[in-house]
Formats: sequence, C-alpha cells, structure tokens
Amino acid sequence: MIRFLDLQKINARFSAAIEAKMQEVLRSGWYLQGEQNQAFEREFAEYCGVRYCVGCANGLDALRLIIKGYGFGRGDEIIVPANTYIASILAITDNDCTPVLVEPKLENYNIDIDSIESAISARTKAILVVHLYGRVVEMERIWELAQKYHLKVIEDSAQAHGALYQKRRAGNLGDASGFSFYPGKNLGALGDGGAVVTNDKELADKIRALANYGSHKKYENLYQGLNSRMDEIQAGILRIKLKKLDADNARRIQIAQEYIANIINPKITLPRLDSALDSNVWHLFVVRTQERERLQEYLTQKDIQSLIHYPIPPHKQKAYLEWNSLSFPITEKIHREVLSLPISPVMSDDEVQSVINAINAF
Repeated sequence: MIRFLDLQKINARFSAAIEAKMQEVLRSGWYLQGEQNQAFEREFAEYCGVRYCVGCANGLDALRLIIKGYGFGRGDEIIVPANTYIASILAITDNDCTPVLVEPKLENYNIDIDSIESAISARTKAILVVHLYGRVVEMERIWELAQKYHLKVIEDSAQAHGALYQKRRAGNLGDASGFSFYPGKNLGALGDGGAVVTNDKELADKIRALANYGSHKKYENLYQGLNSRMDEIQAGILRIKLKKLDADNARRIQIAQEYIANIINPKITLPRLDSALDSNVWHLFVVRTQERERLQEYLTQKDIQSLIHYPIPPHKQKAYLEWNSLSFPITEKIHREVLSLPISPVMSDDEVQSVINAINAF
C-alpha cells in the first residue's frame, strides 16, 4: 500500500532524538510554558522572520486568539475564502464576527483577489487569507487593499510552513498569522499544537495572556481568556523537526514536479506550477476530475491511498444552516472534484512512479 501520508515512517527518522527529548522534559519536572516552549518560540519566530511567536494548543485556537486579540466582535466582518477548511471560518464565528465568503480562483484554489474589493463594507475589519494546500496567496494586492481600506491582514498559514513570497516566509506576510502543528502538517507535532506569529509586540503580549486564561500573572486576569497552551513535549519535538523542514519541503516540491511533468491523463486537471511571484510547499497535491469517486476507488484497488480535501464546502455544512441556500459555484465545483494524491518527504521514487503510472492508466 502506498500511504497518503506515512506518519510512522516520517517520525521514525527522528525517533532517537524525540525519545531523548521526552526524557529531558520528563526529568525537568516542568511540562507547560517552560524552556522548550520558550526555545521553540524563539526558533520558529526566527525561521518565519518575525519578532514574536506565541505557542498555543492548536491551529484553530491560533486564529481565534488573533481575532480575539484585535478585539473584533459582533457586527465586525472578516473576509475569508469560501473554499477553505472550516476552521478558518469557525475562528471568525467563535468571536461573534461575521464571515464574508469570497470565491477562489479555479486556477490556484486561493481567494480570488479580484472579488475582494466588492465584498468590503464599512464593517469590514480584516482579510483572512488562507495559503491553501501550501500555495502562498499573491500578497502584493492584498497589502494594497488592506492599506486602502485600513484593514488587518490575518494569515491562515496552517498548510504553508516554510512557503516563500518575495523572499519572505508565510507568517511574515500579514499583521499576524496562525499556524497548526497537527501531526499531518509539513511541520507536525506528535499531537496537537499551534502558534501565532507577528511583529506586533502589543498583540503578541495580549495573545500570550489570552491563551493563559487572560492572565499575565497567576490569579490576576486582565481578559476573558482561553486555556490554550502548547505542552513542553510537543514544543521539544517541534524544535527537532523544524531543523528538517526545508529539506522535507524540498522533497515535496520534487515529487510535485514529477507528478506535473509526467501525469498526462486528459481526464485529470493538475495544479499549476508556481509563478515567479509565489511558492508552494505542497502540503497537499490536489487534482481535479469529474470522475472523482471512480478514480478514488480505482486507486484503492491499486493499493494507492488518496483523500478528499474537502468533500463538503463550509456553506453547505449543517453547522452553518443559515448559509445552506447560498450558491458559490466555483467553490462547489472544487469540493465536488478534488482528490489529493500521496505526497510526503518519505515517498520513494518507485512509489511516485507507481502513482504516475496508475493515474495515466485510469
């Protein structure tokens, strides 16, 4: 079986270092907000090219904390792509803000920047850009809109660890960015984890308090906060794996290039290669076909695992019944046709070729 993402094999490369780190944390007697967290925050901030990093429990919380940190609430609107994973939208509604859904571009699955300006109103406070599947949004035009309308730019970088735009990494392309370290991410923990990165000291300080029950000092609570902290073991593991992130991304890019160069089945719509303006760290390699279910079943018969990211768009979810009658045809087409092929830093050349052969024979 060619696994979609062989997490056991990915993490086995670090097993000795991880076991040693776990013993180090165990012996320290300090399991939350200790030396490992402090070191990881320094190292990840430096990696992203920003001044501040605040670890938290998961990627959803990272976005929730950013919105909460800015004080956005009832009546405030935040623009967000309609085809994102639902977490981007949950972070908005959890803060009692209103998501304003904007269609993506079919060519790259990222938000259609040409459609953003018409969605801006007097109540708009921010644009939440999602670097979906690992491809960076074309940020130059986002910055122009944000400056013109005095908006904050929030990055959802949960799928874009290490991606570059104009020589700056995802996380350093907006006012604040949320990361997820879910095990399947390009930089994944052995459990949940997340972080906010920013160059805004006031925001970073507030988010640090918000994530700790709204407190900077024990039993003194400045804000109505959350309990959202990264544990020391996950921070230590992420420190180990961060050193390998660029090499792992390079392997993902190599595999994606092989797929794009050699998959020639006309039934399959491949993702476009990156332009000179952006980069893609290929968290997912997503193809489209009108015969998705048949293709997925065929690949299963060939012992190739594939996944659908994502079968139901947010506006059709029961969680948002009030949106179910809305129509976003491009988003709906994407969610109806996409299929993610195996891609990971531990795939062998033979496995990559097997996937190519199978797709071409479909």
